[in-house]
Amino acid sequence: MLTKILVTLLVIAGALFYIRKPARAVRAEKTADVGKQILFKYVVYGLIAFSLLASSGYWYLNWQDGNQIVDVTIVSPNIATSEVYQVRKKDIGNNMLTTVDGISIRLSNQERVVIAKNKKQ
Repeated sequence: MLTKILVTLLVIAGALFYIRKPARAVRAEKTADVGKQILFKYVVYGLIAFSLLASSGYWYLNWQDGNQIVDVTIVSPNIATSEVYQVRKKDIGNNMLTTVDGISIRLSNQERVVIAKNKKQ
């Protein structure tokens, strides 16, 4: 995730450097060309701002969903019991989960896991 942010910032810095680089051509330009260049800069800045807002919004929604607390019921067929734990979504793995209290639980292949929304929220 950090590499995606760093690559995005590198691309933005490169685009800003490219836009601000002075043209080596003759400065005798027509007013229509100046207007097109200004419009082009506004469009590029708008696209950069939109991409930053969209990526930060996606990151925030992903973070918010991962920190949502759900009720996890573990049903063991061998003992015929079930246990209910509160777990954050991001802490649920294939064979292991970590509760809100910090307890790490390893799951066997025979146990059944039921995930439901937390009723307290």
